[in-house]
Amino acid sequence: MMDSTKSKHSTESDTATKKTSRWFRIGTHRGEIDQLLDLYWSGKERRITNLTLRIMGVNTIAVITLIFGVVYLSQYHTTLVASKLEHFETEIMLVTAAITEGALATETSEEGEVFFLSKFKAELLSARLGATLNKRILIFDTNKDLIADSEVLIEKNSVKPIFQVVKEQDRKLESVEVLKDMASWITSFFPQHNTLPLFEGVKSHSANDYMDAVDAFNKNLRMSAWRDRKSDNGLILTAAMPILTQSKIAGVVMMVSDGDDINEALGDAWFNILKIFVVTLFITILLSIYLSGVIARPLRKLANAAENVRKGKLKHTEIPDMSDRNDEIGELSIVLRDMTHALWDRMDTIEAFAADVSHEIKNPLTSLKSAVETAGIVKKKEDLDRLLDIIKHDIERLDRLISDISNASRLDAELSREMFDVLDFKKMLRHLLDSYKSPLERETDSHHHSDEALKDGILITLDMPDHIDVFVRGSEGRLIQEFQNIISNALSFAPIKTSIKILVTVKDHRVSVAIEDEGPGIPESQLDNVFKRFYSERPEHEKYGQHSGLGLSICKQIITAHSGILYAENKIDRSDKVTGARFIVILNAVTA
Repeated sequence: MMDSTKSKHSTESDTATKKTSRWFRIGTHRGEIDQLLDLYWSGKERRITNLTLRIMGVNTIAVITLIFGVVYLSQYHTTLVASKLEHFETEIMLVTAAITEGALATETSEEGEVFFLSKFKAELLSARLGATLNKRILIFDTNKDLIADSEVLIEKNSVKPIFQVVKEQDRKLESVEVLKDMASWITSFFPQHNTLPLFEGVKSHSANDYMDAVDAFNKNLRMSAWRDRKSDNGLILTAAMPILTQSKIAGVVMMVSDGDDINEALGDAWFNILKIFVVTLFITILLSIYLSGVIARPLRKLANAAENVRKGKLKHTEIPDMSDRNDEIGELSIVLRDMTHALWDRMDTIEAFAADVSHEIKNPLTSLKSAVETAGIVKKKEDLDRLLDIIKHDIERLDRLISDISNASRLDAELSREMFDVLDFKKMLRHLLDSYKSPLERETDSHHHSDEALKDGILITLDMPDHIDVFVRGSEGRLIQEFQNIISNALSFAPIKTSIKILVTVKDHRVSVAIEDEGPGIPESQLDNVFKRFYSERPEHEKYGQHSGLGLSICKQIITAHSGILYAENKIDRSDKVTGARFIVILNAVTA
């Protein structure tokens, strides 16, 4: 019984579990948002990775610089307008005071002394002040009629503003002006700019058509900022102030100014930002070249190493180890290194297999050659019959050997192409047990299932937990083939009237299957060799050459392809006596 024995492990250390997978997997039980985050930030197919972040960071430096510049210009634009309005308030007060002092006249009527604006003096003062300040000055009388317009008077008298001469003498480079125009165009998209009302221009001679002037006739100082109708990115400032004498309105002064100085200041700021942008862009290009080298150089090294492996120049060509990079190139180097090692291991295995096949085939061929040569010289019929039996045995052995070699050589390729499914492990083991029952027993067990089968006088029992369901991912046909090979091996060693036990345990998401017999066990010196190709340790009663020695080797291949563990050990009782052999298979359990 299992309780009265203890195990002596032998080859378990040679079949240790593989390294934990480097990739995170997206669980099917998680929410869609979690899966999306995993898809972009982790997992094998993640979209945003270290290398991606580097490229994005380098390429967004210049864009971020420009965005900060535009935000700065927007705030700067608002500050300039506010500052200009404050300065404009001072100017309208000075202009109003000058016109009040120079253009106000009086006359005597029945009601007493009446103050009014002299049209001639108002025109003269508005023209001079307008030319000096480069502002358009409008003067309205008490009837709200326009009596003076500096722009009309300047054009009529050919008075040229002083500031314009200075501007012509201080003309800047045309390229700078283009950049400033670009800045003006960009500022037209600012929210503060687009919310300004549209200025229709000076088209009417009545103060009632100008909001500022109407407010000024109510004894208020009114200032406004407008968008220029002629240019979407232009700015117009207007201000109106009443001319008061003895608390009575003698007229209104309205001043109109364009925002050229504001646009000039914005252009200068934009030009400075552009210079910073150009420098940043240059640095970005240099960083992009550096980043290209960071990506291209290691890829070129990996490509050269892979090419050397392909050409087979050196058997031990090493792929550069770049795992410390912690990015896609590091992952690529790890995968290429693992692939190269697996390739060399496969080639070594093929080479060793070819040598083993050659050796195994030579033995029956040598025996067959010797028997054929001897048959030509023997005289007795008994000796000739004996030689013919040897020839027949060697031919059968060759046929069996070639068939097994063919199956073993195709196994790796077939396993690599085979699709694995989620299998009901308990159901699969019951089908395995049914294969050792007679048709009558199967029909009887279809109504009441029995976990026992009798084969060649040996009882095969299946012991597994009924309270839980067990599922594994794999190929049902291959796993059944693997268990049949182990059971077939146990049947050949187990004495008649003994039992073979199939014990199933589940622990920590792993399912373990132990197949025990009550035979002589495995020689201690051969525990490490039982899974090698062409190893054969057969019972004494069995005729030599009945087995090729590939059965357990095929079992090892199948379990390895299923990411499982297979090892052998002897059953030891309390007196340290070998009471049989035990083969243990460990597979990963999955959810259905």
